[in-house]
Amino acid sequence: MGETTSRMTFWRRLGGWVAELVLVFIGVYAAFWLNNFQQHQQDAERRDRILASIERTLREGIEGAKLNRAQQEREAEEFQRALDGGEMPSLKPFVFITDYSAGDFATWLQSGGTQLIDLDTLNALRNDESVIRWGLARMARFQKLSDELIVPNLDQDVSFFYDPATKRLRRRFEIYPEALQARVKLANELEQTHAELLNRIQAERQHR
Repeated sequence: MGETTSRMTFWRRLGGWVAELVLVFIGVYAAFWLNNFQQHQQDAERRDRILASIERTLREGIEGAKLNRAQQEREAEEFQRALDGGEMPSLKPFVFITDYSAGDFATWLQSGGTQLIDLDTLNALRNDESVIRWGLARMARFQKLSDELIVPNLDQDVSFFYDPATKRLRRRFEIYPEALQARVKLANELEQTHAELLNRIQAERQHR
């Protein structure tokens, strides 16, 4: 009788230990699942904030680019038309102003963009940023040449910039119409890559 009671007590205790172990396992698993769920929600919110910020910047950039491009195209066309018509249009300082900051791209990535954003979107973002960087490098080169060759000589007679016999720009000033065309080309490239990136971001936000 005593042996039977001992066995029952043993199995009862074992059953209690197993039940406690199961409860502990369920509790740990539930806590782990809840933590993962909360982390996933936080990542989703952070990703959407990053994408929303980029989308807002792109929309503003596209609208501003359209206005600037229209003026830049008009200036380039008027100058080239006058040049082709045998006139000697005056040269102006070449100025390219932008509020672009390379730190913006780095900030987006450091805030979790690399881990959170889809690869296709990240590639589109990098392509857009690459177009900006190379374009600004070209614009900086033209502006430097303008500061060195054109700006110091704005008070000179038109014959300083043109050969009166041919009415063509002297060789060292041939960069001017090239700079005007390059500025228009950059505006077109930026509008295209901005639009591609914007579409990619909108598609990613809709599928999340």
